[in-house]
Amino acid sequence: MRKKQWYESLFENYGQKYDNENFTRGTVGECDFIEAELKFDKSLRVLDIGCGTGRHSIELTRRGYSVTGIDLSETQLNRAKEKAESANLKIDFQQQVARYLTYNNEFDFAIMLCEGGFPLMETDEMNFGILKSVTKSLNGHGKFLFTTLNGLFPLYHSIEEFCASGTEEGNATYRSNTFDLMTFRDHNVTEFEDDFGNKKVLECNERYYAPCEITWLLTTLGYKKIDIFGAKLGAFSRNDMLTTRDFEMLVIAEK
Repeated sequence: MRKKQWYESLFENYGQKYDNENFTRGTVGECDFIEAELKFDKSLRVLDIGCGTGRHSIELTRRGYSVTGIDLSETQLNRAKEKAESANLKIDFQQQVARYLTYNNEFDFAIMLCEGGFPLMETDEMNFGILKSVTKSLNGHGKFLFTTLNGLFPLYHSIEEFCASGTEEGNATYRSNTFDLMTFRDHNVTEFEDDFGNKKVLECNERYYAPCEITWLLTTLGYKKIDIFGAKLGAFSRNDMLTTRDFEMLVIAEK
């Protein structure tokens, strides 16, 4: 039997607790920015990769957009479906592996926010596989908007201190962070309580990316215009130049 990866265990039975994490509070502001990038064209089809409990999918659907949400976690998707149903919204939520999406040239716009898949994979090749799969899902004029971990941040700041500063009671905690300069991976111990009150302790690792790496990966996939900015919770803006103080970067790529 295959051993579950840490990110599979992390999101198992974690839908309600996930919605209480402080990083989920920027949904409305982030969707304001996404709408502007969509140019308020409600005819465009949107793909939400790593949609989790559906917070962006639900908000965009509420505003009149056609959204398909995919995630690896069955329990996260169940939570998303419950929330959509209670809001009387019809959203196509599907359980899929982000590296092997079943779409070809079907979507106008893709979002992948809050490290829902990329960059959690075990290898760089697997992370690249997600970017490649999303690109295949977009049509010839598609746009891809995503956030990922900024590799410049841990060169100047403590990841552990940053995570501790934003944690509130009941949120997941992160300790024993070790940033590997050779792989740009942060190894840490994540502790949290799932929706049933079970305490979990997981050994995790996430890949941080330098902006030039992201630019190269997306150029390789054929994107013609690539913009990278600092990602501020709930307040994405093309005016925020990426700095070493930004924990996340906002990437907007156009074919």
